[in-house]
Amino acid sequence: MHEASVTESLLNLALDKAKEAKANKITRINLVFGELSGIVAECVQFYFDVISKDTLAEGAALNFEMKPAVIRCNKCKKEFKPVDQDWTCPDCREMSIDIVSGRECYMESIEVE
Repeated sequence: MHEASVTESLLNLALDKAKEAKANKITRINLVFGELSGIVAECVQFYFDVISKDTLAEGAALNFEMKPAVIRCNKCKKEFKPVDQDWTCPDCREMSIDIVSGRECYMESIEVE
């Protein structure tokens, strides 16, 4: 259910930026979410449709870019994508890792009229 607060924050940011640009309408919001962020695009879309009513963003299209999880082994430095929740390095079998990508949650850009 954290999608509600994330969506509200993203909408407020988009509205602030549109006002700064003296825009009349927001037509598209481009969002980037990582596979590990826990964000469900369909939930964001649902909340956006509800809370954007009567704002500059009402009717704006949401474009979702999903970033895959990428892990780096701390021992051999190999970067890999986890398979079936197995975060063990496929080369050296080490379990000490860093997350390189997959936790993203941001608004990349907005398009306005």
